[in-house]
Formats: sequence, C-alpha cells, structure tokens
Amino acid sequence: MSNAPLMPKATAVWLLDNTALTFDQVADFTKMHPLEVRAIADGDAAQGIKGMDPLSNGQLTREEIEKGEKNPDYRLRLQESKVVLPPQPKRKGPRYTPVSRRHERPSAILWLLRNHAELKDAQIMRLVGTTKSTIASVRDRTHWNTSSLTPIDPVTLGLCSQIELDFEVQRAAKEKPIDAAYGGATLLPASETTRKDEYEPAEKSSDDLNVDAVFAKLKTLGGKKQDEDEQ
Repeated sequence: MSNAPLMPKATAVWLLDNTALTFDQVADFTKMHPLEVRAIADGDAAQGIKGMDPLSNGQLTREEIEKGEKNPDYRLRLQESKVVLPPQPKRKGPRYTPVSRRHERPSAILWLLRNHAELKDAQIMRLVGTTKSTIASVRDRTHWNTSSLTPIDPVTLGLCSQIELDFEVQRAAKEKPIDAAYGGATLLPASETTRKDEYEPAEKSSDDLNVDAVFAKLKTLGGKKQDEDEQ
C-alpha cells in the first residue's frame, strides 16, 4: 500500500527502538526520507516524540517484522488499520470563534451593518459566529461598548474568509427585490409639443383676411359719402 501509517514519525521511533529493521526499510514503511530516519536514530530529530506501536492498531504484523529483519531487501506491507474513526457530524449552530477573537466580533458586526446592510441577521451570525441579540445591540447602539466600537472588516480579523463573505453578499443581493430604475426626465414627443390647445384661437386664413379688408374699405367709402351729403 502506498499510504503511510498513522503518525509516521512516532511509528518510526518505535520501529527503530524495538526492531532490527534497516533505515531504508523503516523509511519505506513510514514514507519518510532515509536521512530523516537516520537523524531520528541519532537523536537529532523527533526528540520528545513517544513511539507508537503499529502492531497495536493492526497496521503491521509480527510476521512482517520478522520477514524484514531476516531480509534487508524486504519491504514491509502496511495492513488495513483496525481502528475505524467515526465520521464527524456536521456542526450546527453559530461558527466557533477563538477566545482571542471573540471581543472583536462587535467591530465586525458594525462593519457589516454599515457596508452590507442587505445582509440578514442569520447571514451575519454565520459569518461572525455571534448571536441575534448582539447584532441587535450593535444596530441599536445599546451595546455596552458602543462608544469604543470601530468598524473592522471580519476578513481582516480572521473571523471569516473573503470567499464566505462574497458568497453571503451575492446571496443577499439575489434575494433583495430590484427597484425600478429611474430613467430621468425626458423630452415631450413632437405630437405633444406641436398640438394646439382647444382654447387657442385658430389662425385666420388668407381668405378671411381678404374679406375683412373689403369690409373695412367699404366702411371707409361709406363714411366719406356721408360727409359729402352733409356739405
């Protein structure tokens, strides 16, 4: 098998202390460099590491060790481990935050509220590993340390990765309703600007102007004739 045993250095320490295997055999079994194995044997490396018995966890048999001790060219074969680790269940709840970073979470919350107001409380809880009551206190400025809070990027604080932040921001942007875009004021169409209002009098045609001129001429002539009769 090409896989290395559990805890290769600890296994190498045990093999060097309890068997007559060569450095090359130990290096091949643990998938380490022969020079590193020699340094462990000389006490220059792996100091303080307690040896781990590969026989106890079923990764090596006594028969394999005896074959290797009799033949320096023999290469040990790794057996399937009898130790079966149960699968780790998915953790539910808020993200775990190291103790050294917990006092910086309100600053990260303040940064998210100012720069990404579209994020929901549940998303902030996932990013920062906080509670809804803490988010509400920072938003309402009722937090006990409100006067000293400074908005700081949670990525800079190491509370989340940039990929996680971008994912939540994009997710919130997709869920946010899109407002109707305002196109601004536009010019009225030509049909509106050239349309005549009903109360505006229509322009007089050339024929109407000619009739008015005839009546005005006749009125003038009538006035002159009346003056002559009076004389």
